[in-house]
Amino acid sequence: MATSKAPARSQILQRRETLVSYLFLLPALFFFVGFVLTPMFMGLVTSFTDSSFANAATGSKFVFLDNYIRLFKDPIFRKSAWNTLVIVVVSVPAVTAFSLWVGSAIYKMKSGVRSFFRCVFYLPVVTGSVAVVVVWKWMFDKYNGLFNYVIRAFGGEGLPWTESQTMALWCIILILFTTSIGQPIVLYVSALGNVDSSLVEAAQVDGATDLQVFWKIKWPSIMPTTLYVAVITTINSFQCFALIQLLTSGGPNYSTSTIMYYLYEIAFRTTKEFGYADAMGVILALVIALFSALQFKVMNGGTTE
Repeated sequence: MATSKAPARSQILQRRETLVSYLFLLPALFFFVGFVLTPMFMGLVTSFTDSSFANAATGSKFVFLDNYIRLFKDPIFRKSAWNTLVIVVVSVPAVTAFSLWVGSAIYKMKSGVRSFFRCVFYLPVVTGSVAVVVVWKWMFDKYNGLFNYVIRAFGGEGLPWTESQTMALWCIILILFTTSIGQPIVLYVSALGNVDSSLVEAAQVDGATDLQVFWKIKWPSIMPTTLYVAVITTINSFQCFALIQLLTSGGPNYSTSTIMYYLYEIAFRTTKEFGYADAMGVILALVIALFSALQFKVMNGGTTE
């Protein structure tokens, strides 16, 4: 009898623990459903309507795929999409490679020196974006900026920087690069420090070069970190907004406009067409999901593990 009651009591305790666990998760689940899933669903539905500030009183109607068809006929959207793609294609490899290089250079240093470098590179991350952009805006100033002051000191002519259609986007990429490398460097320093030293020593004893040790031993060990860095940097690059709003406002002539910034302009500044803006948001979400899936596929060696 005792043996039969024990499993029954164990199952009761297990059910109680499961119930308590779900109760603890309930507030987080409530906020996730209320403030993430619900707005996403509402945005998807609104993207198929002509919802705007103009018809807020009379109500909107379904226009099916009209907003999406209009997107690909919109030259400003196409230009914004191209600018976004350039930012992603340039920023992601540059941030990942530079962070790995710096992490490889400092992870073997003494603890105090290593902490100093980590703090230096992480400082732009914890600094407010407004403060960072204000400093960069002063350095890029056409008349009194630091960069042009240095150029003139060597006898050159000042450059227009953010006022030039050909240079403004690269200025944005440079600032995005400097503010994006802090976290990846810290992650790479930690990941490289956790590589099994016995494997490295054994390979060196067998005559492996530093490049062979890195490629055959260290690189597979830090692949999960590289995947995380690539995916997060991709998402942040696609969603670049505050930097552009504070520095160039999408100009000159939409040369620095991105999908996120154009979405904001349509929804809140110019025509205030919420349905059209939501269609941009849906397209952006799909593109981010596609890029992330490709990164998982490539960096996992084509497996689903």
